[in-house]
Amino acid sequence: MFKTVLFPIDQSRETREAADVVTNVVKKYGSRLVLLSVVEEPPPDAPSADPMVLPEVVAKLLENAQSLFSGQGIQSETLERQGKPAFTICDVADEIGADLIIMGCRGLGLTEEGADDSVTTRVINLSPCPVLIVP
Repeated sequence: MFKTVLFPIDQSRETREAADVVTNVVKKYGSRLVLLSVVEEPPPDAPSADPMVLPEVVAKLLENAQSLFSGQGIQSETLERQGKPAFTICDVADEIGADLIIMGCRGLGLTEEGADDSVTTRVINLSPCPVLIVP
């Protein structure tokens, strides 16, 4: 049913909690797992306090996630992309033919406008496939 599962990751607690659901779904359906980290380009006038814009931090995050799933007997692929998170997640889902996106309910992408305009909400509205949100 879910041949390809896309799991966008960041350093949030919600992402770590969603990993258990990803493990269960991927094992149950024998899915291909693709881990995605999106680096958002900060505005030129903004100070860069976000560690997710540092390539070495993102590489380590993907490596750690891949190791976590490998320890559960799950092979995964990793992708690192740059762009607006919600749009990039949906573009990658379309590109890889994802049957399901699994993500945490908030992540680090809560925008200034609040929860109604979060990355999660945008992904739900734009996704080319079903989205499973883990609270």
